[in-house]
Amino acid sequence: MQKLLDIMRELRDPQTGCPWDLAQDFRSIYPFTIEEAYEVADAIEREDWPGLQDELGDLLLQVVFHAQMADERGLFTFADVVAALGRKLIRRHPHVFGDHSVGTADAQSAAWASHKQAERQAAGVVGQLDGVAQALPALVRADKLSRRAAGVGFDWPNVEQVRGKVDEELAELDAARTTGDHAAVSEELGDLLVAITNLARHLGVEPEAALRAGNDKFVRRFQAVEKLLARNGEEWSDLGLDDMEERWQSVKSAE
Repeated sequence: MQKLLDIMRELRDPQTGCPWDLAQDFRSIYPFTIEEAYEVADAIEREDWPGLQDELGDLLLQVVFHAQMADERGLFTFADVVAALGRKLIRRHPHVFGDHSVGTADAQSAAWASHKQAERQAAGVVGQLDGVAQALPALVRADKLSRRAAGVGFDWPNVEQVRGKVDEELAELDAARTTGDHAAVSEELGDLLVAITNLARHLGVEPEAALRAGNDKFVRRFQAVEKLLARNGEEWSDLGLDDMEERWQSVKSAE
């Protein structure tokens, strides 16, 4: 670990470092941090374990990069990051490092949430929805916000009522469409997506994972249609919409 820290320090050396690395700051780097986290998730979903090793290294680089820049500004060091993480893990696991006991994984999850809430309050973050990062992907943030609200009982009592909310929001979207007001359509579509996110939560489905799976399915089928067209000596421009649908259904039924 020290070798990696030394390498990053050399890359950021004002006299002998890398011009690109020296030109970076927190804001220019954080999009790469997000990208690397998604590449870790992608490697896991593909069960690409050598790839996961590589992607975890890339993600660790982001942590080291941010810590080095913070050290240069006198904000904190990598050692501070590690020490704070250790304290947090001990604090949130009193059943392991203390005399508290929990019976099940669900009980531990509830205790973890309670500890996090206590930490937010101690830091002056008192609102139930405060602290949910705005930079999160919108679907992930919607899920986190709904879970926070549900934590204090602000939730539908059953999945059927959430399903009804989806129908309600869809009807409001249809009504907005008739007005020709694009801003209203956008607003109602946002409400519909929030309702669908809540439906996913009530169904026990992680919405981001479900959407990724849906995207993967679309890519798989679309590419299968492309291969079918190539075998038949066809181009997309040769087909009408009905023909495209016929090829699509052919690929779908063959799965």
